[in-house]
Amino acid sequence: MLPITAILLAGVFLVSIIALLVLIWSISSGQFSMGPGSSRVIFYRADGRRIEDPASTSENREQLQQLLVDSEERLPPQPPPETNDPASRRESDASTARSVRYLLGSACFWLIAGSFFGLAASLKFNFPDWLNRDYEFTFGVFRSLHLNLVIYGWVSMAGMGVSLWLIPRLLKNRLRSDFLALVGTHVWNLALVIGTFSLFAGLTDGIEWLEFPWQTDLLFAIGGALIGMPILLCIKRRRVDHLYVSVWYIGAAFVWFPFLFIVANLPIYEGVQHAIVNWWYAHNVLGLWITPFGLAAAYYFIPKVIGKPIYSYQLSLLGFWALALFYSQVGLHHLIGGPVPTWLVSLSVVSSIMMVVPVIAVAINHHRTMWGSFKAMKLSPTLLFIVTGAIMYTIVSLQGSAQSLRIVNTTTHFTHATVAHAHLGVYGFASFILFGSIYFIFPRLSGRNWISQRLITTHYVLSLTGIVLYGGVFFYGGVVQGLQMQDGANAFSEIVASTKPYLWLRTVAGALMTLGHLVFVGHMWWVWYAPRSARSFTPLPIEGGAA
Repeated sequence: MLPITAILLAGVFLVSIIALLVLIWSISSGQFSMGPGSSRVIFYRADGRRIEDPASTSENREQLQQLLVDSEERLPPQPPPETNDPASRRESDASTARSVRYLLGSACFWLIAGSFFGLAASLKFNFPDWLNRDYEFTFGVFRSLHLNLVIYGWVSMAGMGVSLWLIPRLLKNRLRSDFLALVGTHVWNLALVIGTFSLFAGLTDGIEWLEFPWQTDLLFAIGGALIGMPILLCIKRRRVDHLYVSVWYIGAAFVWFPFLFIVANLPIYEGVQHAIVNWWYAHNVLGLWITPFGLAAAYYFIPKVIGKPIYSYQLSLLGFWALALFYSQVGLHHLIGGPVPTWLVSLSVVSSIMMVVPVIAVAINHHRTMWGSFKAMKLSPTLLFIVTGAIMYTIVSLQGSAQSLRIVNTTTHFTHATVAHAHLGVYGFASFILFGSIYFIFPRLSGRNWISQRLITTHYVLSLTGIVLYGGVFFYGGVVQGLQMQDGANAFSEIVASTKPYLWLRTVAGALMTLGHLVFVGHMWWVWYAPRSARSFTPLPIEGGAA
């Protein structure tokens, strides 16, 4: 155990030194600039005081524009000089079209596949004898496929697609070597296909969040590196002096994830060590891979749609660096009560409580930016989904910090409350922000309008109802389950039986979310194949003619 622990500690120390050097560079190069121009790099001079949401109808965009005009807050008069070329936005969008379309299209395919496997796994709780004769159709296979296809298929690919689209816009440059992203997406999809068939065949590493065989993991590493390379090249050749906070989140995600993925897949762990590394990795995938994608998108789209900068650029940087500092050790509170060193679990609990700092910083920033503009959510599908996701981020993060406390964890551990909490984060926070981002991006990629605002509203209502039932009522059922298990007078079989109503509720919630996904993907398909006269995208005109 000592050699492996020494290697891991040495690796963490090396990464810390690199991070310190990056911090020193960022301070010396003015990346911590708090001047008025720092929060305005996302705007072009041609934007003036105009809103931007391609997902809205022309009428709704005009009403959004009027809300901005009527608002007391105004966009400061002049963005920094490097943001003044309206043609660069068209150039940026055109350079990402092929690769982003492929990534988002793939993500939507895996979303549908993962949703059906999740619904099937949920039905197994209600009908234990359903499809129980063959290994391929057991709960273990369905559940593993649901988890991996949603995390590595839907959330990861959608997050990478949104990031690939954002980076050139934020850096006022075109995406270079986009063919690398196309090849990387092919490799990533190949890994998912091979991994899916491997799980059906019973070939698995048997570790939660790392079920795919190690041969498949090599393909993920290659595919992720190829997708991330154009982003790093774009950062290197940027046309702006200041890196907006979204760039920090995206760049950090593509640095953190390879380190996490490679370390977690090293074939050197056994027993308790493997459990420690497993939960270190699983939680960090949520916080250092998925969370940066969501927050980067929120920091761009919220101010972009309502036409005014974020409330406090200082808070945005505080939130990023606090996430980088505190999150890496939070996962081990899942092992409270297990045969692991007490100091290790205590370190995780302290880190989890310290996560309140970046969460509050982000919450204040997002919600204060929206202050006075919440009416715009009725007119903007992008805002509707993204602001809902931002609210979910605050709720699930504070909930997670509370659940790390031993006094709370003894009740929620080994119950359905943990499952509900995980879904509230991955779906309520990350997926809602990704949905909103795609509603904004897709018309820019395709030159086609969304056909039906009613379908967008239907998607929102189905998904929101599903996650509220899942993350709220099902969580409550898990707390009741935990309290019952603490009472020695209750037979375990009786406790299991008492969870049946909540398990049915879980299935209903899953069915609603799956139906919402079908509406979402079906709408995209309809837009793409509808006659051009019904789908031509005409943006609200702005000075300079930039679209």
